[in-house]
Amino acid sequence: MTDRLQIEDLAVQLGSKSVLKGFSLTLAEGEHVVVTARSGAGKSTLLRCILGFVMPERGRIAVDGAALDIHSVWSLRQRMAYVAQEPALGQGSVRAALERPFTYRANSLLSGNLDRVPKLMEMLRMSTDLLGLDLRDLSGGEKQRVALISALLLDRPILLLDEITASLDRESAAAVFATLAGLRHQTILAVGHHADALPQADRAVALDRAATSGAPS
Repeated sequence: MTDRLQIEDLAVQLGSKSVLKGFSLTLAEGEHVVVTARSGAGKSTLLRCILGFVMPERGRIAVDGAALDIHSVWSLRQRMAYVAQEPALGQGSVRAALERPFTYRANSLLSGNLDRVPKLMEMLRMSTDLLGLDLRDLSGGEKQRVALISALLLDRPILLLDEITASLDRESAAAVFATLAGLRHQTILAVGHHADALPQADRAVALDRAATSGAPS
């Protein structure tokens, strides 16, 4: 099985605080992994490092064997889709938010994927009536699911998820998990306080115990 994402001996210092210390983890193509830790332990920082928004003090990140650095970050970021716990969807309607990524040249050839929106909304227990609503009128859980739909429409091989069911009720969260479970062609790295942040994951890794965790067991 091909390694899709490699994280080796990652260390991050934010101000006077050491957030990550020697974190290592390898995700194979199509593998779903959840990384767990308490609040403030570096879960979101880990994802931001993978996206190239935070530069580590030490360590290496590679995507499909290519090292992530200042020269490769833009091209490698196009292989990833990220859903934040509190997504920034911009302004306008839900429909406009879903269409916006396809106005960029890098995604324009995928604009036909917008035809999948009604089905994805159904899978995630959302009414298509929401498409005409202003984003400001959505609940936190609705925003999380709109952001997830936007990420899924991009068909990126790596999906990074930051506590994306934190604002959902049990039934809506179950719909999210069922949808993600069907994405065996995509590698998923989710972070959360507990393993139930991605209950169908192939592995759960505790962040404070992961310094020696490498290839899948």
